Amino acid sequence: MSEPFVRPGTTLCVVSLTYGADLDAIDAAMSDHVDWLRAAYAEGRLIASGRKQPRTGGVVIAIGTRAEVEAMLTLDPFVSRCLATAEITPFTASMAALPLEDMLSS
Repeated sequence: MSEPFVRPGTTLCVVSLTYGADLDAIDAAMSDHVDWLRAAYAEGRLIASGRKQPRTGGVVIAIGTRAEVEAMLTLDPFVSRCLATAEITPFTASMAALPLEDMLSS
């Protein structure tokens, strides 16, 4: 088994993005937002992300404290261009479904 990148006791954050602009403006910034997501995944800072249903925003599960995630979000084009607001809920994961369970085990 490969070395997990999330240890028990690690703070994670659920980020709920809510669009504050129309979908045309969101779509115009989508490529830059996806580039931001890809960079954050490459740095090992994100676990999952996707659109809300219905399409009113998105959800991101990030690794880090509230302060770390807040700093990371300042670089998200949706947030920095005031196209979406972010609500951050920190939590400590102690259980997860596979394959996430492997990331949480020691």
